[in-house]
Amino acid sequence: MGKETGFLELDRHDRTYGDAQERLKNYKEFVIPLPEADLKAQASRCMNCGVPHCHTGCPVNNMIPDWNHLVYESDWKTALEVLHSTNNFPEFTGRICPAPCEAACTLNIIDEPVTIKSVECAIVDKGWANGWIPPQVPAERTGKTVAVVGSGPAGLACAQQLARAGHSVTVFEKNDRLGGLLRYGIPDFKMEKHLINRRAVQMEGEGVTFRTSTEVGVTVSVNSLKENFDAIVFAGGAEEARRLDIPGAELPGVRLAMEFLTQQNKRNAGDDEVRAAPRGSLTATGKHVIVIGGGDTGSDCVGTSNRQGAASVTQLEIMPKPPEKEDKALSWPFWPLKLRTSSSHEEGCDRDWAVLTKRVVGDNDVKGLECVRVEWKDGKMQEVAGSEFTLQADLILLAMGFTGPRKAGMLDQSTVALDARGNVKADTDSYQTSDEKIWSCGDMRRGQSLVVWAIREGRQCARAVDEALMGASVLPR
Repeated sequence: MGKETGFLELDRHDRTYGDAQERLKNYKEFVIPLPEADLKAQASRCMNCGVPHCHTGCPVNNMIPDWNHLVYESDWKTALEVLHSTNNFPEFTGRICPAPCEAACTLNIIDEPVTIKSVECAIVDKGWANGWIPPQVPAERTGKTVAVVGSGPAGLACAQQLARAGHSVTVFEKNDRLGGLLRYGIPDFKMEKHLINRRAVQMEGEGVTFRTSTEVGVTVSVNSLKENFDAIVFAGGAEEARRLDIPGAELPGVRLAMEFLTQQNKRNAGDDEVRAAPRGSLTATGKHVIVIGGGDTGSDCVGTSNRQGAASVTQLEIMPKPPEKEDKALSWPFWPLKLRTSSSHEEGCDRDWAVLTKRVVGDNDVKGLECVRVEWKDGKMQEVAGSEFTLQADLILLAMGFTGPRKAGMLDQSTVALDARGNVKADTDSYQTSDEKIWSCGDMRRGQSLVVWAIREGRQCARAVDEALMGASVLPR
């Protein structure tokens, strides 16, 4: 694939970012794409591995060497067809996926992986720019009806595949706009929302019906869906956020990360302040902000806080600081544990690890956060004697992950079985729940995960539903 000696002749060269101080002035994407000649050169570095581990590193099993070669040969349209054969929404993954494919790349052994994510994004962006992504209308309709609950990446992927198989698909979304976590969790500076809108237009052209502001289990009953549809797919998210169980956590200045991020995305969409923040405006402007949780959601809170004009931003993580560089002999080709610094961190943030929060300081509102340092020995956490300290704080954002899907409403009403972690119980073969008319995929089934995993599960679930309805399926897994 690519140029036989490309990886020997060319170094890795990836997309760059716009100036940090300039990008903090708005919520626009700031990644600067590579010129076409550079993209072709980077694609040529794909080294025709005997075992392309990037295939298995990628949850949707993208045929990465194939479209790298096609880009090198300037056959962008065929590259797009190959890319879409495994991934419904590469413009999403090309922006927000952490790229486990690059971690699995053979050239990552020397820290020079192929720029897979950048090439992927360039292929689909060129496809949209050239009008190569029309609706794919099925030749025949099956007469079968499917309700998909949730319009995040799993629900959208599942709905699109089922519509292309000829079924009549209706997507139910409790929010006022489509996209789930893509819409109201991912900041606009990481992925602008017109990308979701144009996919929705394509899917409507393929026959998908969208019903927003419609919460199954509240606005519409589960029994109503069972009476009116041949199959139902639960494709909601893992929305139950992990809470902070310490004294003072009930103060109004301690808030969930998703509430904070959602409000800003609504403002960016043009909503007035009342509609964006029906329970009261939440901003970091002029405040000393502490973000508890060291993952991607915490990083998103950092970037949003800085754009709102926070006085300072500190991010805390209870786990030890990861190593600067992974041990390739132990980790490759799997996703490594190592220190990751996001673009939001680079914009300004104090980061601290192995910190346990003990008490929120304040009377009617937050004034500070008492903490203590911890050590991890044999998998157990121990407080370090005499290491207590207090941080100034006006706003504390909780980004400590999610414990599973919300039970109230749809899940309680459906009575589908849950697994030991509280997720909807369904395997990755049939994706069928304990109710023979209900399937489940995405974070609601597997727990909080990556967008690329959600797309994979949505696609596989669609095939399982199609097989159940028709006895066989031509849809890919």
